[in-house]
Amino acid sequence: MSLTTVKPIPTGMHALTPHLVCAGAADAIGFYKQAFGAAELSRMPGPGGKLMHAMLRIGDSALMLVDEAPEWNMLGPKALKGSPVTIHLYVTDVDATVAKAVAAGAKLTMAVAEMFWGDRYGTLEDPFGHRWSIATHTRDLTPEQMQQEMAKMGNHCPGA
Repeated sequence: MSLTTVKPIPTGMHALTPHLVCAGAADAIGFYKQAFGAAELSRMPGPGGKLMHAMLRIGDSALMLVDEAPEWNMLGPKALKGSPVTIHLYVTDVDATVAKAVAAGAKLTMAVAEMFWGDRYGTLEDPFGHRWSIATHTRDLTPEQMQQEMAKMGNHCPGA
């Protein structure tokens, strides 16, 4: 009998993976496919048709999700009246991605614009209450250059 070595971080995964609780996880999967081009990797239905676990891939990263289960104290942002968490997504074309997400049902919370740190950046709230920041990196800047760019913006500085 040979022993196999199990990788502590499975192949294809990163050390940090968002795991979202959604009221209507099956609908959330559909939204993430339409808005962000997500690929569904797995889906585990549970009692009553709720999803016990699902995994998607957006770009090179995994996103896990599950249906709300108040009996297990698993509540999504809508039940909690908001979320302090924002999921950041880098894409090759922020303008197209934000437009696609809004067309799929996301609410634009900050229009896409050039930011002092070198990204073209905007924010959304998805139909399930999760907040997203979407960006395309456009300029490599030193910390000093970022500080100078931020100072130019004064009190109109998003993200600072």
